[in-house]
Amino acid sequence: MTAFGAKLAAARAIGAASRISRRGGGTTLPGRVLLRLEPDAMRRLGAGLRRGTTIVSATNGKTTTAGMIAATLAAAGRHPVHNRAGSNMTWGVVTALLEQRGEEGLFEVDEAWLPRVAEHLDPSLIVLGNLFRDQLDRYGEMEALAEDWAKVVESRAGRTRFALNADDPAIADLGRDAAGAPRDGIVYFGVEDASQALPELQHAFDAKHCRRCGAPYAYERAFVGHLGHYSCPSCGAERPRPEVAATAIELRGMEGSRVELRTPAGPLRLDLPLPGLYNVYNALAAVAAALELGVEPEVIAAALSGIRAAFGRVETIDVGGAAVSILLIKNPAGANEVLRTLSLEAGADGLDLWIALNDGIADGRDVSWVWDADFELLTGGVRRVVCAGTRAAEMAVRLKYAGWPVEAIEVEAGIAASLDRALAQSDGRLFALPTYTALLELRRLLTSRGHAKEFWR
Repeated sequence: MTAFGAKLAAARAIGAASRISRRGGGTTLPGRVLLRLEPDAMRRLGAGLRRGTTIVSATNGKTTTAGMIAATLAAAGRHPVHNRAGSNMTWGVVTALLEQRGEEGLFEVDEAWLPRVAEHLDPSLIVLGNLFRDQLDRYGEMEALAEDWAKVVESRAGRTRFALNADDPAIADLGRDAAGAPRDGIVYFGVEDASQALPELQHAFDAKHCRRCGAPYAYERAFVGHLGHYSCPSCGAERPRPEVAATAIELRGMEGSRVELRTPAGPLRLDLPLPGLYNVYNALAAVAAALELGVEPEVIAAALSGIRAAFGRVETIDVGGAAVSILLIKNPAGANEVLRTLSLEAGADGLDLWIALNDGIADGRDVSWVWDADFELLTGGVRRVVCAGTRAAEMAVRLKYAGWPVEAIEVEAGIAASLDRALAQSDGRLFALPTYTALLELRRLLTSRGHAKEFWR
């Protein structure tokens, strides 16, 4: 056995022991160990992916988008090495490379780690979905991330193709060179159904100024946060026409949506079982990527019609006879789309909710973002809500100021106790809205009680 082979064996053994112990770390620990033993492990393992590598990154939706791409590849008989549990930093990518076999790679990658992973894996395709204000204490302003991503695009010209969101000004501009001319190897996706536009710009409106000249963008319409149709009245930069476009969208609440698409391969209709306009954007990114990867349109449509929710991303779990739908919230734009979807579900009796707000490192220590999320969208549509997590009291205050009835709001910080209280008071349907670390706690709780599987399996 070579020295590198011995390091691989040691990391795999540690990963197996971690899973047997059920103490967590199965999606990260093997990669952490191997990177400590061999810093160049990602590059060496990635070199074996003969059919190339696809990287997906975004503030919101990268787990779901990568899952959709994986489903289309599987339907075409291709099974990529994929960090499907959502561990999206270097150690999660290395863990997937270490423990799976395949000829091509598909990895969702944390926004801040995209430059390093792209350098080591030499991807053939990079899918960039969106940039929203998120975890300012960790990432800084989104403009800084956009500049880092621009360097990735510039450095990989001629070697990597890119699927970019035309509706995000910060993303779309990456497809132009310094002179403003279109780059080669770019495919755009976006929404063109004007009926889905918001009645007004939301508080979670981040891309206000042109990356090229600094002038304020003029928006014709916006769909999700700052995603929309825009132009710069100063320098003339404007939204590019997307090759993959949603021309007609019918949203059906939690049931999903029906979408008519224009694509380079001809028209396509999707029946998505995942709800919300944000999942339409995820599907557009997945369709653009799958077409670039050579998957036939009819195979893509069939695969996406049967897609299952990714861990914590609108998955519904039976908990003692109650249907618990889990919808991750982690920043204003994402929370608004969850609230927008739930507003279509609120009947005369109102919804039962469990909202868990944590301030761990993975959540972002600063939770002031809840004041930019439009919880007012559900004012009058809630029967009862239990606020949980390390910042449960602050969540309750935010809901009070959103106009939710005080008598309907309860505070119980503990994840287990609060969930039990919410379930006991629900009418058999509960919507759980956790931040990231609260989502992990919830999943561990449901797993320990036998309601869910361990997420790395």
